[in-house]
Amino acid sequence: MTFEQLNLIPNILKSLKDENYTSPTDIQARAIPLVLDGKDVLGSAQTGTGKTAAFAIPIIQHLENDEERTRGRRKILSLIVTPTRELAIQIGESFDTYGKYTNVKTTVVFGGVSQGSQTNALRAGVDVLVATPGRLLDLMDQGYISLNDVKYFVLDEADRMLDMGFIHDIKKLLKVLPRQRQSLFFSATMPKSILKLSQEILRDPKKVEVSPVSSTAETIQQKLYMTNKSSKKALLLHLLKDSELDQVLLFSRTKHGADRIVKDLRRKNIASAAIHGDKSQGQRQRALGEFKDGKLRLLVATDIAARGIDIDKLRYVINYDIPNEPETYVHRIGRCGRAGEEGVSISICEPEENAYVRDIEKLTKQTIEVIKDNPFPQTDKPMNAQEKKEAEKEKQRRKQEFFANRKKNKAKGGGQGNRGKGSGRGRR
Repeated sequence: MTFEQLNLIPNILKSLKDENYTSPTDIQARAIPLVLDGKDVLGSAQTGTGKTAAFAIPIIQHLENDEERTRGRRKILSLIVTPTRELAIQIGESFDTYGKYTNVKTTVVFGGVSQGSQTNALRAGVDVLVATPGRLLDLMDQGYISLNDVKYFVLDEADRMLDMGFIHDIKKLLKVLPRQRQSLFFSATMPKSILKLSQEILRDPKKVEVSPVSSTAETIQQKLYMTNKSSKKALLLHLLKDSELDQVLLFSRTKHGADRIVKDLRRKNIASAAIHGDKSQGQRQRALGEFKDGKLRLLVATDIAARGIDIDKLRYVINYDIPNEPETYVHRIGRCGRAGEEGVSISICEPEENAYVRDIEKLTKQTIEVIKDNPFPQTDKPMNAQEKKEAEKEKQRRKQEFFANRKKNKAKGGGQGNRGKGSGRGRR
């Protein structure tokens, strides 16, 4: 099957072609027609199966075809709620990517940062709002957000929502959402608590279930370097002293991080370029072409920008940031070691990411080899002033909100929200 067979509008097909997407994944092929047909969907799918596109693409098409949308000030017509800021950012980037040739405007709101830029965007008007529960409710209480006009509601990662203690927040949202709406509900697992919640949200839903990608190729050698945030840059440069690493696809969690890495590498005369959602299609194609031709040693990419990349005989992948979703790790390292070729995955892990490594090992049922010959080992030494400025507030916010949310839900008799065992995945 191809995307053309899903009856998508030309502007969406054009954006998919830019990303080198030709065939939908299983969940996309099954869910997109249902969403386009106006059905509620109960999806059992994990990150890494392509589920974001399964709801983003048809919602964009619905909005682009909505003649009332362009009349007057933009209103929030679609709401996507997801448990973490990382997922919210990724979903927002997906909407921007698939809708770049449409007039659909998307904004992402999450906690842990100043709300100024977010409220400015909301004042200007948005069609699609991607949000974490805490910041969403805060901005609603302040009067910046109205959900009265929502036509399309998506609850993503529902099981994680409950694990993290968001059940009361979700029920607050359900009370204010319009009753007449199309709802999409996605969860990696379907215990009784999740099914009960889905029954409160969905009307006569169509069920879509796909198996997760959970195994890594046997031809890929996986290595792990445990270090500190302050040592990541130095460790990367140390690794690149090895001339064997002649062609490397390096993953950064954020667009800003990708640009910063490239800037640092170029200072050391290491040929590199970044590809992400803020780069034009021409810039991305040029960077990819130069990488394939051997003119660039490193191609630095965010996850969404790398999804359409297929590089023959690529041997090396570096995870500069450990992904917060284990399925993403499987997809990342699967870029190397293809078609029976050998590949090497190198992951650089700071203390805040230790829990992510445990999640990866649990999913893949493999233990990643920790490299002992490491000149920058992970320690408990305090951060310097600059590191504290960049990271301390975020670290403390995660811990405080996690425990505060758990305490609140204990008092209410709700879930303890202890997934990650203190990894800081609290209310965001």
